Amino acid sequence: MSAATRWTRATAAELAAALASGATTSVEVTRAHLDRIERLDPQLHAFLHVDAEGALAQAAASDARRAAGRAASALDGVPIAVKDVLATQGLPTTCGSRILEGWVPPYDATVVARIRAAGLPILGKTNMDEFAMGSSTEHSAYGPTRNPWDLERIPGGSGGGSAAAVTAYEAPLALGTDTGGSIRQPAAVTGSVGVKPTYGGVSRYGLVAMANSLDQVGPVTRTVLDAALLHEVVGGHDPLDSTSIDAPVPDLVAAARRGADADLAGVRIGVIAELGGEGYQRGVLDRFTEAVDLLVAAGAEVVEVACPSFVHALATYYLIMPCEASSNLARFDAMRYGLRVWPDGVESPSAEDVMRATRDAGFGDEVKRRIILGTYALSSGYYDAYYGQAQKVRTLISRDFAAAFEQVDVLVSPTAPTTAFRLGEKLDDPLAMYLNDLATIPANLAGVPGMSVPSGLAEEDGLPAGLQILAPATADDRLYRVGAAAETLLEARWGGPLLAQAPDLEGATA
Repeated sequence: MSAATRWTRATAAELAAALASGATTSVEVTRAHLDRIERLDPQLHAFLHVDAEGALAQAAASDARRAAGRAASALDGVPIAVKDVLATQGLPTTCGSRILEGWVPPYDATVVARIRAAGLPILGKTNMDEFAMGSSTEHSAYGPTRNPWDLERIPGGSGGGSAAAVTAYEAPLALGTDTGGSIRQPAAVTGSVGVKPTYGGVSRYGLVAMANSLDQVGPVTRTVLDAALLHEVVGGHDPLDSTSIDAPVPDLVAAARRGADADLAGVRIGVIAELGGEGYQRGVLDRFTEAVDLLVAAGAEVVEVACPSFVHALATYYLIMPCEASSNLARFDAMRYGLRVWPDGVESPSAEDVMRATRDAGFGDEVKRRIILGTYALSSGYYDAYYGQAQKVRTLISRDFAAAFEQVDVLVSPTAPTTAFRLGEKLDDPLAMYLNDLATIPANLAGVPGMSVPSGLAEEDGLPAGLQILAPATADDRLYRVGAAAETLLEARWGGPLLAQAPDLEGATA
């Protein structure tokens, strides 16, 4: 194994240890990942923008700090990729949309400022469904990302770029966002680890909002420990975010290390009755059942838990989210920033004419679909019948979670109902696409934290499936303990990390 391959295959925790011991430098590690991106990303299209010069400069600064004995954090010098929905000062932020093509923010999102302060070089910005609207990363205005397990399949969405980059060893760490499952669902179908923190546990300042009451920033990694390390860097109270929780972040790294011992004695785990069965791929259910059996063998008590309102979660989400999205996207009016298109054949166009032409050219079909749906549901005469009723059901879903957590410590389910489907397979069927978020949406509606860890490969297609773990609000440490235990138990069964079974993309063609 070459030195470059050694560093790209290492976990973030292993890289941090190697940097601390002087076994390598951040410049060497960062260059190895940039070289891999240059070789592989023409096939994967995980990145929309790569900042090689900036990343190497940040890596050199990290090496100087370590040489002076002033490391900024445990992860100082470990490179990272950032989903293109997060504002990055001096780097383009497009949200996967033509309407923001070429926009360079004058400020950093709080989470970006925190990773910079912690010394993590930013490799670039990752591809995504336009304004995070999609479950496959096929709705990006700049073309789809491909799944490293099979280049003809989707990597999930909306954060498929971050998941693909981590899975293909282009980056050891990435930041994603999760509105209805956009971290966890890509993690499931790519065999990576994805975490949606408690709503308000990680700042949303500088996140280009789709749905303010649902969006949450979180880590995308290859191991549970790596996710804990990154989560502790970006988490915590932010006075710039009015929804930020003014409370310390739990000791997530300690929870992950404790869980790695795979001792779950005394832990109560609830299997959600409504998230399984009809509509779920057989191989996904088989891997889920096997994972639960391993948790029982590790000492956990497992019971079935009923959450009856969850059957309405999908419909509830697809009313609330478009309503918030239609309001948020009204800011893209061609007057202040972003794209501006002059209408054809209009000699002296009005502001409304320019706005109409710009939105028609700048927004994709899925964004327009959700804007129309949300605007309709918020219109006079329909607000109470649709949006108001959806908010009432949202309350019932939160109550179901509260009742369930009185019985158990965490809840589990499959993360996604199927493995990765083929590119184009569901692109013209929005309802089929929306069903991919069936199991992940309830957590966003209630604001509770969730994690997806790889549960194995489905027999039908040899593609990854995911185990979803859910915990009460602010109890994110429970995710890391149970997730790390599941990771240890499953890897013992497989004989190593699941990604070791993924195809080698060197020399592959799309």
